[in-house]
Amino acid sequence: MGLRPAAVAGSWYPGQPQPLTAELEQHLAAATLPELPGRLVALIAPHAGLRYSGPVAAYTYKVLRGRRRLTAFLVGPAHRVSFRGVSVWGTGAFETPLGPVPVDEAAAARLISADPMIVDSPRPHRDEHSLEMQLPFLRHVVPEVSIVPALMGSQERDEVEALAAALVAAARGRDDAVLVASSDLSHYEPAAVANELDALVVGDVERLDPESLMARLESSRGHACGGGPMVAVMKAAQALGAARATVLRYADSGDVAGGDKSRVVGYMAAALTAPS
Repeated sequence: MGLRPAAVAGSWYPGQPQPLTAELEQHLAAATLPELPGRLVALIAPHAGLRYSGPVAAYTYKVLRGRRRLTAFLVGPAHRVSFRGVSVWGTGAFETPLGPVPVDEAAAARLISADPMIVDSPRPHRDEHSLEMQLPFLRHVVPEVSIVPALMGSQERDEVEALAAALVAAARGRDDAVLVASSDLSHYEPAAVANELDALVVGDVERLDPESLMARLESSRGHACGGGPMVAVMKAAQALGAARATVLRYADSGDVAGGDKSRVVGYMAAALTAPS
């Protein structure tokens, strides 16, 4: 498959290295982290334009600062292509203004071989932003990062269960692996309504309760465009030893300078850790 060209560089985030690095550093400098207990297993990050969700995503990726190398299993929703199952970009690299991010091809092959519902299929990835928006922070913070990029289609329960089990099979025993769920929360509600709705999803994550989150999403009592990825990553993280979730930051798009509070999108950053 070769190089996957950046789809939203120059629009959703700066397309040149210097202004991109400056904006990333601005967001990272403003993020103040609590002390995280134990071993990092998984992260949750938003995926809107860098101006809007970058201040929250910086909390997610500041956790990784100081690591030299890492394989990030990226799981996000497909916004532009409808399909069943899970689509993996299995070879090559993803282009970014900071340089290419290689696919961990061996890990991707293990993920694909773990379940027939998971397929090597580049088409849904070509114009998708949910994974691409993770790459500037990852490439900047971890110089030798590699990725396993997976997009979920319908995000139904059977897909979630299949992907969770496959992530466990592909990541178990790897000290250099971190699972990353890409998701925004409520969309285009007044801030007061969005914050109330989002608090339910944030609470499920904080309790590390993927079953409650899955039931909430199925009954439409909460909204997250990457709800399926979050549940799959939470389930896999628990199987890999995670026992605690720490919500690092919640905000909405209206919190940026001059932001519109009448129609906002919710963002969350979280870290899932296992006892040392």
